Amino acid sequence: MPRVLVPIAAGFEEIEAVCIIDVMRRAGIEVIMGSLNEILLVKGANGITVQADRPIDGIVADDIDMIVLPGGWDGTNALAEDANVQSLLQEMDAKGKNIGAICAAPFALYTAGVLKEGYTCYPSVEEKIKVAGYQGDKSAVVQTGNVMTSRGPGTAICFGLAIVKKLVGDEAYEGLLSGLLAKYCSPV
Repeated sequence: MPRVLVPIAAGFEEIEAVCIIDVMRRAGIEVIMGSLNEILLVKGANGITVQADRPIDGIVADDIDMIVLPGGWDGTNALAEDANVQSLLQEMDAKGKNIGAICAAPFALYTAGVLKEGYTCYPSVEEKIKVAGYQGDKSAVVQTGNVMTSRGPGTAICFGLAIVKKLVGDEAYEGLLSGLLAKYCSPV
C-alpha cells in the first residue's frame, strides 16, 4: 500500500488538505497527516482545526512514496520556512520520488528548489515563483517529472484523483472518478 505524507501547518487550506486526504484514503493509500511540531491540533485558514497523526520530524524519504502539500498562504509560508519540510522535499526529489503541491504550495516547492518547469498554482502565486513554464488554467493538474501541481480548492478532487491514478492505478482512479461524481476532472 502506498504511503503519503501530507504536512499541515497553521493557515493551511482546509478544502485542499481534507479533500486530498479523503480521496487518497478511499483508494486505500495510507496517509500520514504531519504537523510541523509536537502540537497535533492545527488550525486552518478558515478556522477549522484538524488533528495531525504525528509530527513530521524523523520522517525520511524512504518512509513514504509521496509528499503532498496543501495550500493556504500562511500554511505555505510555514512549509517554505520549515527546515524539515524543505529537507524532505529535497531528499524526495533527489531520489526521484513523487512530490505534489496545490494552490499556493508550489511556492514551498520553489523554495526547496524542486519545482520543475511546467507547473500550475493558484493565480498570482506564479508571480512569486521564479520558474518558467507556468501553465495557468490549461489543466487542473500538471505533471512534470516527479512533481504534480494543481490550482486550488476547486481542483482538489481532481488533484486527489490524479494522485490515486499515479500511485494505485487506473482501476482505482476510474472507480473513484465515477463514485465521486467527478467526471468533470479531465483525464490525467
